Amino acid sequence: MFTSKYKNISSPTKAAFFVSCVLLGPMALTGCGKEDVVQQAPAPAVSVYTVNNDQVGTYREFTARTEASKEADITTRVQGELIERKFVEGSEVKKGDLLLKIDPSEYEAFLAQSDADLKSKIAGAAGAARDLKRGREVADKGFISQSDLDKLITNAAQTQAAVKAGEAALKKAKLDLSYTEIVAPFDGKIGRVNIDVGNIVSPQSGVLANITSTDPIYVNFSVEEALYTTYLQEHRNIESPDQVPLDLKIRLPNNSEYAEAGVLDFADTKIDRNTGTVELRASFPNPDGIVLPGLFVKLIAESKNKSSMALVPQAAVQENQQGKFLLVVDDNNKVSTRHVDLGRRINAMWVVNSGIEAGERIIIEGLQKVRPGVEVNPVEKNVDTVTGVITNSAE
Repeated sequence: MFTSKYKNISSPTKAAFFVSCVLLGPMALTGCGKEDVVQQAPAPAVSVYTVNNDQVGTYREFTARTEASKEADITTRVQGELIERKFVEGSEVKKGDLLLKIDPSEYEAFLAQSDADLKSKIAGAAGAARDLKRGREVADKGFISQSDLDKLITNAAQTQAAVKAGEAALKKAKLDLSYTEIVAPFDGKIGRVNIDVGNIVSPQSGVLANITSTDPIYVNFSVEEALYTTYLQEHRNIESPDQVPLDLKIRLPNNSEYAEAGVLDFADTKIDRNTGTVELRASFPNPDGIVLPGLFVKLIAESKNKSSMALVPQAAVQENQQGKFLLVVDDNNKVSTRHVDLGRRINAMWVVNSGIEAGERIIIEGLQKVRPGVEVNPVEKNVDTVTGVITNSAE
C-alpha cells in the first residue's frame, strides 16, 4: 500500500516508516495516512473574582498646592553682633525657645543709664512737688507773688513730665534688651540661617531664618465659577465651609494617597476676574510632617451622599477599539466579553458606571488563555482593594 502513495521514498526509509506505523499503532494513524483522532482538551483554569458593590460618592479631583498653616520670617529689631545660634537648621522648635542671641552689652548699658536717669527725674519731681507745697502755704500769707507761685507750679509739672519720659525711656531700653534674644513665636520647624554668628545684624539685614508650622497643613485649590455657583446653591444653609458634606483626601506627588482626611475651612469671597475661579482651602492633620509646604498635590473631593456601585480590579480590565471590557464567566463556566463604562479609580479598583453587576464573576488571571465562547475551569480568588494583590479565597 505504500508503493503508489509513497513511490518517491527510498527503500530504507519505507522500511523504517512501516515499522513505526506497526509499533505505534493507533497513535501513528495520522502519520500512516489514516483520519485524525481529535482528543478533547481540558478546560483551561482561570482565576475569577466575584464583583462586589461599595458605597461611592460623586467625585472630583483638583490640582492643589500645600501651604504652611503658620509661617514667620525671623528678623531682628535691634542692631548688634550675632553671638549665638541655639538651634539646628531644619529642626523642630517650641514656642518661646531661644533661637538667636545678639550681644546685649550695649543695651544693658542703655538700660542702666535709663534707670539712673529715671531715678534722678523722680527725685527732681519730688523736690519740685515739695517746693510747690511750701509755696502755696506761704502764698496764702502773701510772702511770695503769684508770679513766683506760677513758676513753682510749672516746674512741678515739668518734672512730672520728665518722670513720664524717663519711664518711657526705661521701658524702651528694656524692650531693646529683650530684642537681643530672638525666640520662636510658635511651635514649628526652622529653616536655614541666612547670616552666620559673628556678623553685625540690624533691622535692615532682612530675614535671618524662617519658621513654619505644618500641623495642620493647608491645601489651596481653585474651583471654576460654574461649579462654585452650584456649590453655593446646594449648600446655602451651611454656616461654615467645614460643614460641607465632603470627604477630602490628597494624593501626593509619588502617587500615594495621604492617610489623613481633611476639611474645607475657607472659601474666598470673590471670583478672580482673570481666571474665572474662586480660591478654596482645605486643612489636613499633619502630625508626622509628611506633607511639606509648596507641594503640588491632587485634592480628591467626594460627596458624603453615596450610592452603591460595582467595583472591579484593575487586573481584570482590558481595552480594544470599542473601549474597555471584562471577560465574564457565566453559570455554565462559559466566557463572554462585556464592555463596561468605568468611572474613577479607587486604589486598585475601578468604579463601574454600567455594564457589570454585583455577583457576576470576571477573569483576573489567565486572560491570555481564553477567548469568548470557550468553557473554563474557574478558581475563585480574592483581591486586596488597596494593593491589588491576588490571593486564594481560603487565605
